[in-house]
Amino acid sequence: MSERVAFLTGHLAERRLRQVLDGLGDLGFEWSVLNIGVKVAALMTEALILRRLPQPLEADRLVLPGRAGVDPARLADALGIRVERGPDELADLPRFLGRGGRPPDLSRYDIRIFGEIVEAIALSPDALLARARQMHADGADVIDIGCKPGTPFPGLELAIRTLREAGLRVSVDSGNPEELRRGALAGADFLLSLTEHTLDVVDGTAAVPILIPSVHGDLDSLVRAHDLAKARGHDCILDPILDPIHFGFATSITRYHALRERLPDAEILMGTGNLTELTDADTSGITAMLLGICSELRIRAVLIVQVSPHTRRTVAEHDAARRMMFAARANNDLPKNYGAGLLQVHDRSPFTQTADDIALQADAVRDRNWRIATAPDGVHAWSAGRHLCGPDTMAFYPDLGVAGDAPHAFYLGAELARAETAWSLGKRYVQDEPLAWGSAVPILQRDRTRLVEEGHTLREGRAVHVTPPPDRAAVRTQGDGAVAAAGQEAVPDAGLPR
Repeated sequence: MSERVAFLTGHLAERRLRQVLDGLGDLGFEWSVLNIGVKVAALMTEALILRRLPQPLEADRLVLPGRAGVDPARLADALGIRVERGPDELADLPRFLGRGGRPPDLSRYDIRIFGEIVEAIALSPDALLARARQMHADGADVIDIGCKPGTPFPGLELAIRTLREAGLRVSVDSGNPEELRRGALAGADFLLSLTEHTLDVVDGTAAVPILIPSVHGDLDSLVRAHDLAKARGHDCILDPILDPIHFGFATSITRYHALRERLPDAEILMGTGNLTELTDADTSGITAMLLGICSELRIRAVLIVQVSPHTRRTVAEHDAARRMMFAARANNDLPKNYGAGLLQVHDRSPFTQTADDIALQADAVRDRNWRIATAPDGVHAWSAGRHLCGPDTMAFYPDLGVAGDAPHAFYLGAELARAETAWSLGKRYVQDEPLAWGSAVPILQRDRTRLVEEGHTLREGRAVHVTPPPDRAAVRTQGDGAVAAAGQEAVPDAGLPR
């Protein structure tokens, strides 16, 4: 007997859910759709679900809408069957069910990230530790203490001890052999940047030397340093040095390739800052390309700096890139559809519904709450008897009916501006949710097992009289745009001030 899978939904999404499931053909299980009588998924609670589910429940597995504010584990205990949370958007349901591939496993990687704090000499121990902890949270495996040429660093030992006592691995980067020796004796795990002539700095310590050519670009000297380290019983990492664009970049890439051919088993490091810091371009794309090279050449260490304001999230970007590249390489695949961490400005699938989908939803709405969505033809806003569509949301104002309701107007203004930004860039928009900027912006985690609390404008707006909307045509579009488009299940009181 095949597995029986029940998909839980509300009124507004039921028709489209059935359409999606019908369109998938044979899924290898029997499916059913259970509408438990709420308008939208976000209004579901565990008590309501348990009260309204048919008894007996003829299902072996229950799939919840992604935005249902319930705990699948508690429901599973109560029902005695498997319960899981589905995707937020119905457009993503085929992938969730294995059509087009299951979500990729991004838990693995083989590239170690060195995150350099270049101003370490100027930071107090507390400030240094705070910076290091943030970099570690973003993905840095080793905190690199940067030293400044010609500037004494009397607090080097204290800095190393502070970081190590916090459980962090530490490297020291200096051109001064005496400074590096102090770092090694203080317990640093790695030392940058030694040559065949300064390798004795690590003698008698556990520090791993990261070696560079004694003369820039001289691979022979780097290979000699590698052989010398091995002869002395030292592990080592080799850095041929990546040069900036127009200052030897292309040639430096070939050095990495040549080094890998000469030493197939050597550990190699690439410092990416000469590209990310010294190129006026968004760093996510640069990072993807460089870590793609690292993935092909099995370069398993990268050194990162975050100095320029435009590189403020480079560590997190490298973390996303190393996971994506590892997963793609493991599958002998292109680095495509392996997460959106590096898709920051534009999304692969920005629109989750069509104009026809929205038109059907708009026709079914009987309340005054505004739903907002995006589609190829513009931003859409609709409530009972009203449906606006166009690229310029400022033009919606006369039809919104919020002239006397400041909280509602504030909410709609903020939400429509966000929708217009998403539409302009080709990003996915979800009402009442922040835009996803990949690794560029930290994701604010929330408890998805609970209902979302009322926002400030919703609480304020409950006491405000709403100006009746003008008597206008049910659908209003801008320019030549077709009626409606995009959208998703509305959240509680969607379109009311939050």
